[in-house]
This record gives sequence, C-alpha cells and structure tokens, in this order.
Amino acid sequence: METDWDSKTVIGHRVRTPKVTKGTADLNAARRSGAVVATDKKITAGANKAHVGTDHQRIAKLDRENEVAPPPKIAPSVGKAIQTARQEKQLSQKDVAAKINEKQSVLQDYESGKAIPNPQILGKLERALGVKLRGSDIGKKLEGPKKA
Repeated sequence: METDWDSKTVIGHRVRTPKVTKGTADLNAARRSGAVVATDKKITAGANKAHVGTDHQRIAKLDRENEVAPPPKIAPSVGKAIQTARQEKQLSQKDVAAKINEKQSVLQDYESGKAIPNPQILGKLERALGVKLRGSDIGKKLEGPKKA
C-alpha cells in the first residue's frame, strides 16, 4: 500500500456557503471586495399581502370567463317517468336500486333531476321498469321482442 506523504487532510474545515444578506451595507461591502453578487427581488417583499392581489384578481376573472359549463342534468320528464313507472310496479327506490345494482342515492338523484345522465344506468332502468327513458317518446312502455 502506497501512501502519499505530501497530501494534507483538513478536519473540521467549513465549506464556504453563499451568504444571504438583507441590508444594503453588506451588499455594498461585497461589491467593493469584488465578490460575486446576485440579487433576487421578491414579488411581495414587505408588502401587505391583503392589498397586493390585483394580478391574481385579473387572472381569476379570466379563468371565470373561460370556465366550461357544467354537464347537463337529466331532464325532469325522465325523473317523472322513472318515478311513475316505479310506483306502477309498486316498487320502492331501494328495490329498483337493488335490481339495477346501483345505490339508492343514484336513483334518488335520477328521480329528482339532479343526476348527470349515464346511458348505462338509463339502460338498466329501462329494462328494470319496462319504460322508455331515452329518445323522443320518454315514458312510453317498452314492447317485448318482435315476433315474426
């Protein structure tokens, strides 16, 4: 094993880290000594943050103008058709929900007109209740398979 006797190891020596200063006196002293000086200006430095939001307000206003409209809710006529068909078959919301394998709250939303229409759920409801819920003749009874 060969050892280099000329190298030196310094223990406990601090590495020079960049100094952050807030005062102008330290900044000017660093400039005079020829040190590398970088300055960053904070956007809201020392300002009352409650009154600085003019840019944020303008951006929020632009966002509101570009907002996408919420998806359309189910038509009230569909909700009424579901409710009347369910009552004609003397089924509760819970029974129909179990039949179509959905939660009772989903059925409540459809009947009250708060739900966003889902073609799969509407298809299940049509088969379970025997009533047309999509297209032009909503509420009309479904006929069985055509016989030739």
